[in-house]
Amino acid sequence: MKHEDHVHLLRKGVLEPGGVWADLGCGEGAFTLALADLLGPSCTIYAVDKNARALEQLERTMHAMFPAVTLHCLAADFTQPLSLPTLDGIVMANSLHYVRKKEAMLQSVHGYLRSGGSLLLVEYNTDRSNPWIPYPLSYEAWSALAGRSGLRETHLLEKVPSRYVREMYSAASLVS
Repeated sequence: MKHEDHVHLLRKGVLEPGGVWADLGCGEGAFTLALADLLGPSCTIYAVDKNARALEQLERTMHAMFPAVTLHCLAADFTQPLSLPTLDGIVMANSLHYVRKKEAMLQSVHGYLRSGGSLLLVEYNTDRSNPWIPYPLSYEAWSALAGRSGLRETHLLEKVPSRYVREMYSAASLVS
């Protein structure tokens, strides 16, 4: 996928520029960069990943592409408690499928987001696991899980073909 594809998947979920967001499980930051593109130079983004080298690469790329964006990189496991400010939004792109106990993880998300804050999810649209997607969740499974977890107004943003698993989707949910 190209940068434009990542932006496309998030575009309908980013309703206004600026704010304070986090990308949980960001890797080298493909979706962090898309978020920076959509939020503009006045935003602050917390990028969280266990891989410190990936975060170093993200810092270099962010500085080259979006030098005015404030980026904080946290080398941490996003499934554990994090020291984050109150957030306007969170992106979880291809990261929730690594979490077995999703409902517990989503309780943490509630604690990070302000009331009315957004959770943008990007996942493969399948419920069948494989070595790369150990705990998958189709959009239908996500919608049900989001409702059980106290998220509201969950809706599909986009679907795009995937060369790995049928298709990917992006969805948005709000925290009460």
